[in-house]
Formats: sequence, C-alpha cells, structure tokens
Amino acid sequence: MLQHTDEDTQSMLAVCVKEPGGPETLYVGQVPRPTPKAGQVLIKVHATALNRADLLQRRGLYSAPPGESEILGLEAAGVVAGFGPGVKRNFRPGDRVMALLAGGGYAQYVAVHEELLMPVPQHMSLAESAAIPEAWLTAYQLLHLIGQVKQGESVLIHAGASGVGTAAIQLARLSCAVPVVTAGSPEKLKIASKLGAAAGFNYKERDFSDGILQFTEVLCGPAGRGVDVILDCIGGSCWEKNIRSLAMDGRWVLYGAMGGKSVQGDLLGKLLFKRGHILSSLLRSRSLQYKAELVRSFTEQALPHFQSADQSMSLRPVIDSVFNMHDVAEAHRHMEANKNIGKIILEISEA
Repeated sequence: MLQHTDEDTQSMLAVCVKEPGGPETLYVGQVPRPTPKAGQVLIKVHATALNRADLLQRRGLYSAPPGESEILGLEAAGVVAGFGPGVKRNFRPGDRVMALLAGGGYAQYVAVHEELLMPVPQHMSLAESAAIPEAWLTAYQLLHLIGQVKQGESVLIHAGASGVGTAAIQLARLSCAVPVVTAGSPEKLKIASKLGAAAGFNYKERDFSDGILQFTEVLCGPAGRGVDVILDCIGGSCWEKNIRSLAMDGRWVLYGAMGGKSVQGDLLGKLLFKRGHILSSLLRSRSLQYKAELVRSFTEQALPHFQSADQSMSLRPVIDSVFNMHDVAEAHRHMEANKNIGKIILEISEA
C-alpha cells in the first residue's frame, strides 16, 4: 500500500516543453504527480541539475526510454516522501537522498526505484548533492566499468571543466591515474588544474595531440607514447587527434558526439595500427540491474570520499551556477553557450 509522509495532492509543478525547439519552448506547468510503483520511492525534489541530454531531449533528438517519465531531468536531490509496495525500506521518510533518473527530475516529485537512491553526504546541501548522480556515475562508469583504468595510467578527458569532466579528473586521481584535459578557455584549464589535472590544453589555440605527445614524452620517455585512456564526448570532429593521442593498445571511450557523428578518413586503418580499442557507452538506456550495480559500487568506493577528512583524497562536485525552476530557459541558454564550469543547478519551486 502506498504511504505518504506529507499531504497527498494530485498534481505538481514541472518543467514542460511546448514543442521541440529552443529554450523558449520551456515553461513551468501543472502535471500529474507520480505514484510510486513496486520497489519505488517517492522523492520530494529540492534540486536537479542540467545535462547535455536535456538539451537534446528538449529539441526532440533524445527521447526518454520506454516507460520512463517524459519530463526532463536525469538526477535529483530531495527528501523521501513516500513508498510504493515492496520497498525494502533502506530509507526512511524525510531522509535526504539523491537519485539517478531516466527522466522526471525537473519536477516537484519524482518516483524512482530504491536501488537508484544514494544518501546525501554529511555536511553537503541538497543543491550541491544534485550535482552528483548523473555526472559522477557517468564518470565512474567510463573510467572503471568501460575504460578499466589502472593505477599509473594516463587519461585524456575532453571537456575537462564540464560536470563529467570535473568528476573524472577527481576520480582518476583517486585511482592514482594521471588525468590530462582539454578545454576551451584558460579559466576552465585553471579549474581543471586545481582539481588535479596534470596538464591541460586549450583546443581553440593548439592541436591538443601535440601537447599530449609532448606531455607523455616527459612522463613516459622518448617519442611520446600517448595516453592509455581517452574519455571522449566530442566524437567526429577530433577523431584524428584522438587517434594520434592514443597509446598503443589504448582505450578510446566514446560517450557523446558534440562534435558530430560522421567520420571522414582512415579511422579504421589508424586505429588498427595503434591496436586501439574503441568503446562506447550511454547510461540512460541501461537496465535497472546495471544501474543498480553501478550505484552500489559508487556508493561503496567513491561516496565516502565526499566527506573524507583527508583533503588529498576528498571529492567535491563543482557548481557553476544555481537557477530557479522558473528561470529554466535561461539555465538552458547558459549551458548551450558553453559558459559553465561544472554543473548548473536548478532549484525546484515549493509553490
């Protein structure tokens, strides 16, 4: 039987999309409040965070998986407000939680399977913790489950000042790997350096593959062997530089295509010469079992470091800016302009 800890209502505020298009198509409206199904927990959302997938979905280019909420938002932080049948009750009413979602975060309430919930780290606000689930779980997955990064290996992280990028730098350091980044401004490179990046290259000013080979020549010896792992959200526009930057037997992990999906040229021949591995991954479309195992591993291996007393081993989300739910269009414009360093938070209205 469904139980609620606060007064039942039939509707809630959520960000809606009038029609596929630009940020101007977003508005806040009344929608039905979700009812948690078997094994799900109802969360009263305090804050969510923007992801590139939200921009694509708004434009009609990235639909929610079948059976999932069509409301934007792949992560959220708030308090437990109710339970569906069969919940194991690992969480109690009023507990502060953050959640990985397949959709629904831009709303006052969201229902999510209990295995996708994580406790909010002590001394961290709900707004701060909203920056963790999607970006940090993505980075953790790319590094460990897909890229299989090892101690002492070098990792090239594109978009090093993004939400995933800032998380990947810190997680690579935690694993005793060597993170290097690309970014589009000196300010972004400076932030990446403060987070632990061993080197950074402004892709607008130079061929980053030249920098990678020079850096790994110093790191690994003559000829510049290249990096062991590449985390790539760019895709088509930089494939040749990626191949040049890749070490023999290196792993190139593709998780986005901001620079296009088409490739012109001898990709296969050059990849074959390097004996390179090209891997790809999306998180949103993964099975509940996969996501639950990912959340469990992250909770055990990484989450304790968000409140570590050892500053050299501590992790922290990087917050760029905070917008009110009613200013969601401006938040989307901010992300589309590539102005953000770290995550853009969207606080959900109580009214």
